[in-house]
Amino acid sequence: MPELSAFSWFLLVLGATGVGISKSGLAGVSLVHVIVFAYVFGAKASTGALLPLLIVGDCCAVWLIGKEVDWRYVLRLLPPAFIGVVIGWSLLGRLDEATFKPLIGVIIILLCCGQLLRMWRPNVFVTIPHTRPFAWSMGILGGITTMLANAAGPVIALYLLAVSLPKLRLVATGAWFFFVLNIAKIPFSANLGFITAESLLINLILAPCVIAGLVFGLMVVRRLPQKLFDTFLLAFTAVAAIRMVFM
Repeated sequence: MPELSAFSWFLLVLGATGVGISKSGLAGVSLVHVIVFAYVFGAKASTGALLPLLIVGDCCAVWLIGKEVDWRYVLRLLPPAFIGVVIGWSLLGRLDEATFKPLIGVIIILLCCGQLLRMWRPNVFVTIPHTRPFAWSMGILGGITTMLANAAGPVIALYLLAVSLPKLRLVATGAWFFFVLNIAKIPFSANLGFITAESLLINLILAPCVIAGLVFGLMVVRRLPQKLFDTFLLAFTAVAAIRMVFM
């Protein structure tokens, strides 16, 4: 882990707060903290530095809204997602930083496009049949992207939107899915050396920001027009991701 400047701490506080907000159902925010942590820690190390904070957010989300979960979709997505995690873990061990950083940028740009399509043409996803191949393809993709960049939120949100879950149930189902999956990722990240005593100390300092972000997000989600919010947020995220690809 690098020595952190005051500006880096400022970014991390914003990123950790964003983790909590994303767990409240504002899925577009999940792309921002991926960018922030990759900028501070480096693309590969950021995956382990961010993981414990995601688990803190998952625990809080499950506690606050988890009773609305639809277990059918959690159990349908987890097996292919575990396969995706193993694939992502294998790729992480073989890619160097110069290759990995633009790869994360490309993944995030593609997820931004998916988010925009979800916002502008939601009926496209409503017509997708509830088939096992679709669930497995989205689950594997979610597992790979969560292991490579902790950026599977938009992927899973697209799937849960496609099966027409009500808003609160969608958030609760996603919370339980990521709670299980992120805990399962701990041995893989530790094996790669991305979770250390120093990174855990940073996580401990930032954990209250995650909780505050979740509470704030749950308040905002009922008041702020999500389409307008996500439009500006995705624009910012896309610009940052493009910089990761070309710098």
